[in-house]
Amino acid sequence: MRYFSSQTLTLILCRFTLACSWIYQGVVPKIVCQSQGEIDLMGHLIPVYQWACQAVTWIGAGEIVFGLLLLVAPWAWVFWLNMVTLIGLLFFVALFEPTMFTLPFNPLTLNLSLIALSLIAVIEIKKIKTNKPE
Repeated sequence: MRYFSSQTLTLILCRFTLACSWIYQGVVPKIVCQSQGEIDLMGHLIPVYQWACQAVTWIGAGEIVFGLLLLVAPWAWVFWLNMVTLIGLLFFVALFEPTMFTLPFNPLTLNLSLIALSLIAVIEIKKIKTNKPE
């Protein structure tokens, strides 16, 4: 808790929202209720169905770890990595499953929101570092 006491409320909210999003996306559609949509997306890279299912599970585990990293990492580069990753995922979906952009709560609206939260987090980290006595 002491770690969070040195951060702004805005940064804490960004961290928790981003972490919850990544952890949820790793747990629910990739591990607990393995979504056919996730498997189909992975199938564009891994044509063997069983391997695609395993890859989705491993990606889910990676998303959980990344969510935890976003929660506690003191470095701004983690949020920049998040933004680059989300932009890459948008291009991947646009290339292989463009019809997903017509769905409610689609990748565009979700990813743009998460990118905005990451930018806010970067700005807040910069504020904290410039106001900290050395």
